[in-house]
Amino acid sequence: MMRAAWYERQGPAAEVLTVGEMPIPEPGSGEVRIKVAVSGVHVGDLGKRRGWWGSTMAFPRVIPHGDGTGVIDAVGVGVDPVRLGERVWVYLAQSYRPFGTAAEYTVVPAAHAVPLPEPVEFEQAAGLGIPGITAHRAIVGDGPVTGQTIVVTGALGAVGRTAVAVARRGGALVIATVRQAAYVEQALEAGAHHAIDVSEGEVAKRILQIAPSGVDRVAELAFGANIDTDLEILRYGGTIATYATDDANPAVPYWPLGFKNITVRFLSNDDFPEEANRAAAAELTAALLQGDLRYPIAGRFALDDIAEAHDLTERAAATGRVVIHL
Repeated sequence: MMRAAWYERQGPAAEVLTVGEMPIPEPGSGEVRIKVAVSGVHVGDLGKRRGWWGSTMAFPRVIPHGDGTGVIDAVGVGVDPVRLGERVWVYLAQSYRPFGTAAEYTVVPAAHAVPLPEPVEFEQAAGLGIPGITAHRAIVGDGPVTGQTIVVTGALGAVGRTAVAVARRGGALVIATVRQAAYVEQALEAGAHHAIDVSEGEVAKRILQIAPSGVDRVAELAFGANIDTDLEILRYGGTIATYATDDANPAVPYWPLGFKNITVRFLSNDDFPEEANRAAAAELTAALLQGDLRYPIAGRFALDDIAEAHDLTERAAATGRVVIHL
């Protein structure tokens, strides 16, 4: 038996999350089993548990969390046994699957267990999957960005921080936006070439002072709130790659976007092409290994305190990642 956390109905963390014992899962064909060291908590995990964005429960019992790290301790048919004992980080553990990483063991397709080089701490890679792969897709989903100018909104969030690193590593000029003056220096330390505090106003004007010809791409955290600014700062033929919005039904300035031939790419992590996932996994691992990406840790919890971990994740935002040590 193993210890795990689960919920059998959607709702507030303290009301629906249970910690107890369950049978240890066995890997099926093409799968590996991981003895989990650290489980990462992401707002997407909270959304599935709360029923945000119209999400429903496809399974009667769900062990949450798509991301985590650990060691492969069993392999299924078709997986090379040489992988036994391999340090890995995992992604999409709870995507179209009932049992994620908030447990002592989890099972995932072998391709979703990414080799983790020894110098990288389990904690750093434990929350890499959902935000990291989303960020990679937001930056390079339309090709290389060498020589481009890219704006990353919400640059110290889980996705934003990774987007800054991916864009800079890709050879782009990176302009970060943050919500308060205290975050400007942190955004520069995370890899942005320029950082703008949006609370000071005139955001578009200040960005265009840096990039007079307009920017090529915006990695957008708040599509509804920022669409007018994005329209103003983007060059003709530019792209908005958005993975979240403040307003689920925002007003869209159709003709101005059309006249500038703006592409809007909507992103949802659960359904990226597998080749995109693999490319992201390789780049993100390299970014961690080479020190270009590092997450501050906002909170460390034991499995018994998972409800508290979920509550902190709702508030943590730019302060760092929340992890659960198994």
